[in-house]
Amino acid sequence: MNKGRLRQCHAAMAGGFGSLVMGALNVWPSYTSELYASNTTTPLSAPMTKGEEALLGSLPSLGAILGSAVAGTLINMFGRRNGGVILSLPCVMSWAIIGVASSMNLILAARFLSGITGGSFLVLTPIFISEVAEDAIRGGLASASIFLYCTGTLLSYIVGWCLTYRTIIWLHLLLSVLCTLLILLVVESPVYLLRQKREEDAREAIAKYRGVPVSSMVVLDELTRMKQQIMPAVELVSITDMDPKAEEAEKQKLNNEEEIVQEQPKSMSPIKLLFVSPVSRQAFIVVMTVITMQVFMGIVPVQVYAKTVFTETDPSKSDLYTVVFAVIQFFGALTSSLVADKAGRRILIIISSILVFLCMVSLGFLLQTRMAPAWLTVVLLMLYCFSFLIGAGSIPYVLLAEVFESQVQGLGSMIVIEWVWFLNFFILGIFPYMLSALKIHGAFYFFGAMSLLNAILAFILVPETKGLSNAQIQDLFRSRKKN
Repeated sequence: MNKGRLRQCHAAMAGGFGSLVMGALNVWPSYTSELYASNTTTPLSAPMTKGEEALLGSLPSLGAILGSAVAGTLINMFGRRNGGVILSLPCVMSWAIIGVASSMNLILAARFLSGITGGSFLVLTPIFISEVAEDAIRGGLASASIFLYCTGTLLSYIVGWCLTYRTIIWLHLLLSVLCTLLILLVVESPVYLLRQKREEDAREAIAKYRGVPVSSMVVLDELTRMKQQIMPAVELVSITDMDPKAEEAEKQKLNNEEEIVQEQPKSMSPIKLLFVSPVSRQAFIVVMTVITMQVFMGIVPVQVYAKTVFTETDPSKSDLYTVVFAVIQFFGALTSSLVADKAGRRILIIISSILVFLCMVSLGFLLQTRMAPAWLTVVLLMLYCFSFLIGAGSIPYVLLAEVFESQVQGLGSMIVIEWVWFLNFFILGIFPYMLSALKIHGAFYFFGAMSLLNAILAFILVPETKGLSNAQIQDLFRSRKKN
């Protein structure tokens, strides 16, 4: 692997590490709540109440909503690197506070802070990857956030099983500091540098991300493409060091793109462009559809129910089952990262959704009829989790990183991630009512039906974007509109 691709992987890892710390902090209450609620072993000045226990788990999601909202502004103002450093600091502060706090109020405030980092990095990462990744490996890099989130949950389950309370906190603090260091050491996005009128810096950044000399034609081609994406075409009269023939060819190319330019007038704001431009609107509809259906396939409430199933199956091995469940998530996300650029986006969503449908229907039938031993239910839950993460649970975030035009990438990512956090909050809120009305088997039938619907919608709506550049993806949406 050349140095350019290593830098691209570093950028994906640095952005995705925010998801790793988010996964770890989301799991942390599962093995800490009992300690906090105890009258004898709590490290707090008073045992935790039921209301405080609910807030301990939910406050990071509220923090994530705030983080998603401010991320776009900060990374546009300070850059992907410096903005990322700023957005990583709340999580560092959070674990430092938890490490010394004996008040539950302080710990709850710290949990809210940590959610800001997790939510903001889910916005930062697809933007960063869309700006630096080569088309051939973009899918794998865009899957890094989900893969690292699963890594964080696995790591947190393991340390919760093996280590002491204080050791676990300081380990989480170390991970948060590592998140800051990783983003601090990345090469700044050339797209951001161009928007700041720092063309020479942008050339150097492109050269580093492609592993070629600054004078290479690869750099010139990338720079030209980026200028076409982020600047009005009327400003692209010539490029430094371009000879007259190349300049004339560039003018001809711009004349051929007159229709595209008309769709994106200079005065159009990102929010107007997102909803008025047919191409941007189509991309937004596709991403919002697969993201929404992903949530209604039930991964969050099923994870909540999974721990109960493991305890009922064998209380002495519930911790082991939980770790195995996290391992399955890890390998599902890893599989998606490895095959996303080979199998394709659309087919992975369809296959994954069909497998989830089969698992959910089987689980619903077994729980309704009680015809099978409890261990088979555990196996089906594991298979469901793997099936979900190889496609339907991870590919929507790949699409988020590649289908939007440069002008609306930040705004589109922010709206989509805000919607995800809201839907997760909503599905967890209605799940107890679903259990009362439909019973657990009925809820699983519902998730199965949503999975089948997702496969159908993906077949109809989702274009295959494997190996395509951003410009080619926009052309694909444009041709679909004409048809």
